[in-house]
Amino acid sequence: ASNLDRTLAALADPYRRRVVDLLRERPRRAGELAEATKLAFPLMSRHLKTLRASGLVEEDRDEFDSRVRIYRLRPEPMADLKVWLEETQALWSRQLAAFKAHLEKGRK
Repeated sequence: ASNLDRTLAALADPYRRRVVDLLRERPRRAGELAEATKLAFPLMSRHLKTLRASGLVEEDRDEFDSRVRIYRLRPEPMADLKVWLEETQALWSRQLAAFKAHLEKGRK
């Protein structure tokens, strides 16, 4: 549950969701992400730190310039979120089906 909590907390911010959307397309440099979101680099750095801490994003060094950091999505946190959402949807579907059956039973 704590991993899921970290994922949901990280995704609660619209800028971090935008970063995730951008990284779904391809890995990117921090500067590219800051430019695409129109955020100052220090603010983008804080968002990336949160995304790394949540496990959603990992950081690599550029193979030609070790000062450049490349960010990419990690699939595991999103897979865990998907499982949780599917389980929650199944629960609500069962609850709504039971409620519908109860209402129909009361009409007879």
